[in-house]
Amino acid sequence: MDTFDVVIIGSGPGGYVGAIRAAQLGFKTALIEKYSTMGGTCLNVGCIPSKAMLDSSEHFHNAQHTFSEHGIQLSNLKIDLPQLVKRKNEVVKQTVGGIDFLMKKNKITVFRGIGSFENKNTINIKDDSGKTTQISAGKVIIATGSKPSSVPGVVVDKKRIITSTEALNLQEVPKHMIIIGGGVIGMELGSVYARLGAKVSVVEFTDGICGAFDKTLSKELQKVLTKLDFTFYLQHKVTEAKSTAKSASIKAESLKTGEIVELKGDIVLVSTGRRPYTDGLNLEKAGLKTDEKGRIAVNENCETEVAGIFAIGDVVRGAMLAHKAEEEGTFVAEFIAGQHPHINHLLIPNVVYTWPEVASVGFTEEQLKENKTAYKVGSFPFKASGRARASMDTDGLVKILADATTDEVLGVHIIGPRAADMIMEAVVAMEFRASAEDISRISHAHPTFSEATREAALAATGNRAIHI
Repeated sequence: MDTFDVVIIGSGPGGYVGAIRAAQLGFKTALIEKYSTMGGTCLNVGCIPSKAMLDSSEHFHNAQHTFSEHGIQLSNLKIDLPQLVKRKNEVVKQTVGGIDFLMKKNKITVFRGIGSFENKNTINIKDDSGKTTQISAGKVIIATGSKPSSVPGVVVDKKRIITSTEALNLQEVPKHMIIIGGGVIGMELGSVYARLGAKVSVVEFTDGICGAFDKTLSKELQKVLTKLDFTFYLQHKVTEAKSTAKSASIKAESLKTGEIVELKGDIVLVSTGRRPYTDGLNLEKAGLKTDEKGRIAVNENCETEVAGIFAIGDVVRGAMLAHKAEEEGTFVAEFIAGQHPHINHLLIPNVVYTWPEVASVGFTEEQLKENKTAYKVGSFPFKASGRARASMDTDGLVKILADATTDEVLGVHIIGPRAADMIMEAVVAMEFRASAEDISRISHAHPTFSEATREAALAATGNRAIHI
């Protein structure tokens, strides 16, 4: 039986990053992956392929709707969806291939198969042929990620009623896509097909989309998507979904009036979030169990109740974000090595890759109110930004929340062009506990989108914004 210092189960962003850091620190490391490709949901059927499709669809949308304003005239414009999907697949292939290279470079032993506990220090690996290999581990990191959640009464047939995985491989643009769930994944994939010409209807149980974000951003995003031919049915509960060979339909009940709405379309996308995936791990043999949400309980060091077994990413508490899993993978490897790593989970940014993008870090205004924290607000709209006007990207705003007494930045919320990149200024500032005044005194290049952050900081410190 081979013995390893560290064994990681799952090769998603948390797993493969944790494996690389463990190997860098001198540990004999093994990584177990059940699928034929590494990278987990993120690289194969999540972050990377969806961003490739979002980028392609944005090019097409701009060619249709904004190129003429720039003096670029086109004719006979059409979308070749199979080629769009093919390009997406090439991006995935290259990215996944990069992980294979990194495993070899860092001398990490990779096992293909389903990993499960025999006991806390012994792992069984069953490959596709049914052969079982047993290895011994000094430390184990569980990084098995998550799977799409289901909806009671809705059967996914993967043809007309689909999940995000199937939505990445459609071969024709639906005339009408119905999305169950107004979260990040649904809004991103809905954006892809809306830009390509689909009508999109969103049925959401709560009173707003992307509920984890500050309500200002949620409302602004809803306005933008409405212009993109989205229709929203908020506070509606799906009671039925049916499909035929050529169509799909749902019924939804209004939580306010009890009225039943029936929607018919080509595709129903079930996008109601994700659940921790620990199936087949035999956790009980290691002395572990999951909570009511399927998560594995961990302490501040990501260690489970069984010493020497750690869990990271989507299988534990916190936001289900690839970069959160990466941070935890690095953290655990360094903790095992006796170092003193640091993660501030409050300062892990959250992003929606629609256009405009949505990005957030820190407390929302609703959380500050709930916590009874005295705060002040500064905001700046992109329509007042010269750079945004030059690129025709004037939707959205930057919103900064600061402590009413100390002026420390408590939250930054952006909806606008390149928000996913802009948010990092806020993350850095908040890691160093900067004040809104600090940000307002830093020179920002002109003309840039990031000037909007400075203007919002100026607005938060005595209403000093210059350009509004």
